[in-house]
Amino acid sequence: MAVTAEVMVGEKRQRRLVRKLLYGLLILIVIYGLGRAIDVAMGSFYTGDRAPYLQMPAPTAMTLRWQTTAPTTGKVFYGTRLDTLDQHVDDGAEPAEEHEVRITGLQPDTRYYYRIEANGIPRYQGEDYRFRTPPAAGAATPVRFWVLGDPGYANPGQSAVRDAAVGWMKGHPRKNRPMLDFIMTTGDNAYRSGTNQQFQDNFFVPYEKLLRNYSVWPIYGNHDARRFAFFDIFSFPEQAESGGVPSGTENYYSFDFAQLHVVVLDSQASGLEPDSDMLGWLWRDLYATRQPWIIVAMHHPPYTKGSHDSDDNYDSRGRMQKLRKNILPVLDKAGVDLVLSGHSHMYERSNLVACHYGSSGTYRTDMAQAPFEKDGVMVYEKPLTVRAANSGSIYAVVGSSSKVDSGPLDHPAMAVSRQNMGSLVVDIKGHRLIGRFITDQGKIADEFVIEKGRGTKLPITCR
Repeated sequence: MAVTAEVMVGEKRQRRLVRKLLYGLLILIVIYGLGRAIDVAMGSFYTGDRAPYLQMPAPTAMTLRWQTTAPTTGKVFYGTRLDTLDQHVDDGAEPAEEHEVRITGLQPDTRYYYRIEANGIPRYQGEDYRFRTPPAAGAATPVRFWVLGDPGYANPGQSAVRDAAVGWMKGHPRKNRPMLDFIMTTGDNAYRSGTNQQFQDNFFVPYEKLLRNYSVWPIYGNHDARRFAFFDIFSFPEQAESGGVPSGTENYYSFDFAQLHVVVLDSQASGLEPDSDMLGWLWRDLYATRQPWIIVAMHHPPYTKGSHDSDDNYDSRGRMQKLRKNILPVLDKAGVDLVLSGHSHMYERSNLVACHYGSSGTYRTDMAQAPFEKDGVMVYEKPLTVRAANSGSIYAVVGSSSKVDSGPLDHPAMAVSRQNMGSLVVDIKGHRLIGRFITDQGKIADEFVIEKGRGTKLPITCR
């Protein structure tokens, strides 16, 4: 009996010890969770000045946003002449740090100057503060836009990429057109954790002089999703304010610019299943547009063998496989021309690909349209028909505008794979699209052309 009693006492002591350890672990988990919640919440705010940046452009409207250190009342004066800013919009009756103004009643394809006042005192003014409204949807106007791939890491390489692309665009001006029309990113706009302060340091400061003149369409990346700042900082067209079909959410949307229709998808937080809200909206939007050019952009690449591997089911929680399986068949049926993504910190670019929804081992050469070479440039032919099903899309992974990583770069669907820092400049004029990947050294490391209407190639056959 004495032995049994000692055993029972020992077991009770062990149980008490286990309970104490569990209670201690629970307390640590609660403390960590509370600290994490506080860190996420605090990291989502920024106290300080933020220079003006342009959002949600439309032929007759433009949104201006900026931030002040202290609460102020804001007012935007604007007009087509710098010396006659004779119209104005207030940002609200109550003083605030964050300011957002939607200017409406503008003329399409028109240059406007603006001046921002804080508490009645001019804050931002001069010839450098101007923007141009988009042309009317469907207008036969040339388009140039700049794609920044995962740009959110401030460093000398980021500055070199920016300056090289700007230098190239200035050196190749368009007659009677601005240097460019708008800016897009492929996500991860603020490393490492998407805090509001990191957005300020890594995105708004490096690109400040460009953001005051050219609207920006940033994509939601996995690093942006680590805090709550992204959707507070940027304004997106839930109700088709910039064209397309209303999505009812800021996570995914579309917009029009002249003869271009752009669809922005959320591969980070929205559902990628066949019955998801985003996929249902995507069908409706793509089949509503009559624009001759369609571009789709998202953060995660359907095909990559760079710093991420699109074959790896565990990489990015399988998002890349879901994109191939569920999203790409829709893009193929709609005849999408160009698909932009980032995430993988290199540059990769395919031929015109269709019908490839599996791993890289299932890729066949008959899933792509071969180009022909003209003056050293690869030229791809597509039918002039709107939504030419299975005519192929070019997939461009642009993820090296602020950093470059390593990887095998051997995906068989990719015609070009480069471990270079750089960005992509896209020009569209009439039936011709030209993409140029410009390195941080100002060199064109890749150039491709899509021409519509000159070829008679049959659609790619899906087996």
